[in-house]
Amino acid sequence: MKNWIYPLMVVIAASCYGILSTIIKVAMKNGFTSAEAVTSQYFIGFALAALLFFVTQRKMPRLKGWKILVLSGSFTAATGMVYAHSLNYLPASLAVVLLFQFTWIGMFLDCIVNRRWLKRTEVFSLILLFAGTLFAAGIIGTDLSGIPWQGWVWGMAAAFCFSAFMFVNGKQIEGMDTSARLFYVSLFAAIIVGLFQTPEIVWNGQLFTEGLWIYGLLLGFFGIIMPIYFFSIAVPRVGSGLASILSAMELPVAVIASVLILNETLSSLQIVGIFIILIGMVLPSAFNRTPKTVEHI
Repeated sequence: MKNWIYPLMVVIAASCYGILSTIIKVAMKNGFTSAEAVTSQYFIGFALAALLFFVTQRKMPRLKGWKILVLSGSFTAATGMVYAHSLNYLPASLAVVLLFQFTWIGMFLDCIVNRRWLKRTEVFSLILLFAGTLFAAGIIGTDLSGIPWQGWVWGMAAAFCFSAFMFVNGKQIEGMDTSARLFYVSLFAAIIVGLFQTPEIVWNGQLFTEGLWIYGLLLGFFGIIMPIYFFSIAVPRVGSGLASILSAMELPVAVIASVLILNETLSSLQIVGIFIILIGMVLPSAFNRTPKTVEHI
């Protein structure tokens, strides 16, 4: 498989995450809470992962590298929970901006773990991404004084959780294929969400009788199946640092989704910001021609 396929898979996975905030906002407008939407996402997401595995493998997957799987499931569940909770305090555009801080957090985490300094192209890329974020999210000139402090805390917590998920997901588990990894990561994520969110939507019938399953199906597919599957394949090969930068595609997709689905306006500054983000994404890939060695656990 050509080297460009793996960065493309990271971009596609990040793009899937970009539409989640819009789907959750639509669910909230239709009478559901963010906790109910997230619970449906992880429960139905696990059901889809289990269906995919048993249709293709038809046997119970062997549990290998369980520490990596538990951490990966825990961090993806934590990201979903705290990000959805931040939407109770923040407008969607600002919530995306705070989540977007995973780009520099993930890059610095990669530098600390691998004991290296940032490259000049990485520094320039992060500067472009940060500048583009301010333009693309449409918060320039917006009064942020009325934003509750809880929103800032939950938003930044989502960024740290997503950075940790990207880093852990960059660890290869020898002898485990991607569908088995998806099965276990989604299982552990569903368990965590079930403990802290609203598992009662299953036995009180709300998940299936009030239409919540529609949002759960969309969130499960775009928030569990596609990103975890693609990240599991691609992140070990491109590295968690570069993957964090390539995942910047999440913000342009989130902005475009809000325009198309929520009928939000798209200003010229936001268009400029999207192009700046795309340039910041391309830079490290264009100058990094050395294939990433896959790390086995």
